[in-house]
Amino acid sequence: MLRGIGTSRGIGIGHVLIIDNKNNEVNRKKIQDTKQEKERFFNVREQFIKETEHLLAQLEEKLGNNDKNALVLKNQIYLAKDITTENEVCNAIEKDNICAEAAIEDTCDKLAGIFAAMDNPDMQQRVSDIVDMKDRMIQIMQGTVRTDLTNLPENTVIVAKEIQPSMTASMDTAHVVGIVAEKGGDTAHASILARALEIPAVLSVKDVMSKVHNNDQIIVDGAYGEVFVNPTQRTLSIYDKKKKKYEEHIEELRTFVDKSTQTADGRTVILAANIGGAAEASKAVKEGAEGVGLFRTEFLFLNKNSLPTEEEQFHEYKKAAVLMKGKQLTIRTLDIGGDKDIPYMGLTRENNPFLGYRAIRFCLDRVDIFTTQLRAILRASAFGNIRIMVPMVTSVGEIQSVKSMVRRICKDLDRNQIAYDNNIKIGVMIETPAAAVMADVFATEADFFSIGTNDLTQYTIAVDRCNENVAYLYSAFNPAVLRLIKRTIACAHEAGIEVGMCGEAAADPMMVPLLLTYGLDEFSVSTGKVLETRKSIADWTIKEAEQVAKKVMTMSSEKEVTDYLSDYFSERKKK
Repeated sequence: MLRGIGTSRGIGIGHVLIIDNKNNEVNRKKIQDTKQEKERFFNVREQFIKETEHLLAQLEEKLGNNDKNALVLKNQIYLAKDITTENEVCNAIEKDNICAEAAIEDTCDKLAGIFAAMDNPDMQQRVSDIVDMKDRMIQIMQGTVRTDLTNLPENTVIVAKEIQPSMTASMDTAHVVGIVAEKGGDTAHASILARALEIPAVLSVKDVMSKVHNNDQIIVDGAYGEVFVNPTQRTLSIYDKKKKKYEEHIEELRTFVDKSTQTADGRTVILAANIGGAAEASKAVKEGAEGVGLFRTEFLFLNKNSLPTEEEQFHEYKKAAVLMKGKQLTIRTLDIGGDKDIPYMGLTRENNPFLGYRAIRFCLDRVDIFTTQLRAILRASAFGNIRIMVPMVTSVGEIQSVKSMVRRICKDLDRNQIAYDNNIKIGVMIETPAAAVMADVFATEADFFSIGTNDLTQYTIAVDRCNENVAYLYSAFNPAVLRLIKRTIACAHEAGIEVGMCGEAAADPMMVPLLLTYGLDEFSVSTGKVLETRKSIADWTIKEAEQVAKKVMTMSSEKEVTDYLSDYFSERKKK
């Protein structure tokens, strides 16, 4: 049995197809005719763009433009066309007298190195996107034929060193029952594609390419990150039953798509989705989300080489609002810094980035960037049910400054007769102890709260959630975090405003009875967890939830809380 990272749940049983697109070695020969070599580059670039546009069309037809791989391929086209890329390649050809292949390799490696050095996993993931572009351009130059994935046999399990975006676009996914790779993690594009198509996937399986052969029988367990090569008949029988049970569970979840979100005794709450772009809005609606509790706008900035314009942002926000069909769309203003760096903004490296120049602190300092974003959001509000959410607020003065900026922008829009929602709500994220402690005061200024448990947990316990040495301390079930959550909700309700939660804890089944008891109005979870969360909520009565929460609130340690909840859930499952 081999182990890796399970990145897409489910069980796949089939036969191995090894994809070994080896990188072509570049002959770094010196050339004399630099003009001709640049022409070679331009011709290859044109062919690369045409091929990528074709792959993009295939992917959009397959997934309805709801997959992040579509954005990756668009970015590859953008990078290939970008004047900076062109200049780098042409300068390398002219100054170093190297062939176009070597110039492309050097330029892409340099760009990949920049992203690899970043602390943000989403940015590091772009390395594979750039390598994919580099490999395909060099292969076009050298006339190399890649493995054809368009017509695969039934029950195929793809095994590769790394699943590249261009591979997923052309893959015959109707016949793929599993994906295994040596590289990649939860944010890899192979994972995103697999989840979108409900294909089990296990990535980061060490040396798997040397441990399997074509046509080997293989089991892929995407929930536990386990891979069985040429399993025994007993193992096959066990996993056949597991597969059937999992499929029955998925069918049960699908019955919750069109249901309202309510407890077993009838209390109704809102179940929303967290999204990273307009394309995900339609997927959220399809999965049964009753709104969007978090639209992460930083992805508009991260996937570019320059600031997005007001028009670009406006069209993205408008598109999401229209796709939501009147359901509430909560747009979080730019949240960069901490673990989200944007190279072209020139942010200086800080010793403690999570405590530094980030989120609303950056925005109130860079009024030009913030004003552009707020104008785009306000203009988009004329086309749907939009509200604005401000991250990392630690003082009342910050929310007051934002509201003042919005008022000034609204006056300018009025002068220019540009439509917007003049009753748009402005809320704050409660994700610092300062905000939670002052929640009663913040509630007099904000129209709503959203609790960001990821940051609230790390700031409350003083634990860097990216530091593996102290990761064991990071838990939203720490009694200090639970007390701050309970206080925040109580303060919001005292002031007559709604409060949601958009952190990871909102989707944790063990957290559900506590949040119901505290009175949370909105649960906002990743799109893939909407139905699971709706089912979790439907399993509880308020009376039972209150009994559990009452017991938890007497406890003094995270271990005591999680041990009690684990035991309670185990016993509950047996009944």
